[in-house]
Amino acid sequence: MGHADDPLLPGFVLHRTPFRESSLLLEVFTPSGRLGLVARGGRGKRSRIAAIVQPFVPLWLSWTGQGDLATLAHVELRPPPLSLTGRALFTAFYVNELLLRLTSRHDPQPELFEHYQWLLWQLVAGAEEWTLRRFEVVLLAELGYGLLLHCDGDGRPLRPDSRYCYHLERGPLPLQGEAPCPLTISGETLLALDGHSPPQLGAEREAKRLLRAVIHHHLGGRPLRSRELFRQMFVRHTDQGE
Repeated sequence: MGHADDPLLPGFVLHRTPFRESSLLLEVFTPSGRLGLVARGGRGKRSRIAAIVQPFVPLWLSWTGQGDLATLAHVELRPPPLSLTGRALFTAFYVNELLLRLTSRHDPQPELFEHYQWLLWQLVAGAEEWTLRRFEVVLLAELGYGLLLHCDGDGRPLRPDSRYCYHLERGPLPLQGEAPCPLTISGETLLALDGHSPPQLGAEREAKRLLRAVIHHHLGGRPLRSRELFRQMFVRHTDQGE
């Protein structure tokens, strides 16, 4: 746990909710992992905290206390500011929900934190689909759920020109004739996800299907609220020609 006299740590608010009469309950993400912090007086009329402790605002933080919930001791803005809008903003909310659902409190994740910051800046720059896929791969690997992306389930190197059936427990196995496979993917797409080559035409769609199935599995089949909200806000409008 951090203490008020410790150096300030970089962090982001993943989620916030009202707490008691005038405070806020924050879920924050730092190199020390995900933390629950109480911002005392954070909802008061004269509080400067409420405008600062928002998702996707880079912060410097310190806290006091032991146990599952600590108390926010100090917070200040960490330049430069981020500005997310439209689809990029909804993508970022989706990532925050993944972190809330899949990570545990007080589990240090310095590399994942760096990848999270990288993702947010990529979203600001306009990169979205493949950037998100790569972050999902890193997230699963950091949590011990890493995908098998460089060889098949029997240890043989993947062939870019071959197609595979991806089994959630074993990894990719070569397609066998007409045998049914719910999750087919090319070796080229798997290798691209592993970072060995840029994505080719069709790779984004295949990668999205794979990552969605794997994440759904590790969420225990429970749906993501952010994904449904995204569908309502964007897919419906696209269907209506807006």
